[in-house]
Amino acid sequence: MQSNQATIFIVSAPSGAGKTSLVRQAIEELKELTVAVSHTTRAQRPGEINGVHYHFVSREQFEQMIDSDQFLEYAEVFGNFYGTSMDSVNTSLGRGLDVILEIDWQGAKQVRKMLSEVISVFILPPSRQTLIERLQGRGQDSADVIERRTAEAVLEMKQYHRADYLIINDSFDDALAELKAVILSHRVLKSRQAHRHAGLITSLTHE
Repeated sequence: MQSNQATIFIVSAPSGAGKTSLVRQAIEELKELTVAVSHTTRAQRPGEINGVHYHFVSREQFEQMIDSDQFLEYAEVFGNFYGTSMDSVNTSLGRGLDVILEIDWQGAKQVRKMLSEVISVFILPPSRQTLIERLQGRGQDSADVIERRTAEAVLEMKQYHRADYLIINDSFDDALAELKAVILSHRVLKSRQAHRHAGLITSLTHE
């Protein structure tokens, strides 16, 4: 599924840790980087664009995609399905783009079972209180929903040890720099550079 010129990065975090903002900014600042747009059965929120934020599909459509093995990973969260299409990831990899999968730990576990050469990053908030304040600050959810999301976030945070890298999102700029450093460091791995610059290396090392 992967090529020597592209890498899959898994970025996981509890709701409210700032994962989406960090990923979006990293994509803005780094070339040849994209995010896999997930499919979901949840309702489209105000301001969200189908095909940009998510591919919004019916539960029946999603189940049909499961039956035909179209997902690299999928999970049910708060009564709604979320999944990453293999076709969309393959298309991006084929274009030489590094792909970020914004998925929870369950999805990350599924991907790691299927693919060995993936890099995983977990993002944590600086405190539980900060997490709650960020969830409340969205202004989109009721108190009951926030309480449920907080409880779910605690369970999610216990899975941090499964990742290769851990970032604490206290300062957005610092967390962004660390996320970019993870991505950039893997772009200069010897195996990847040797493949990308084969012609140059040959010209430099042969008489």
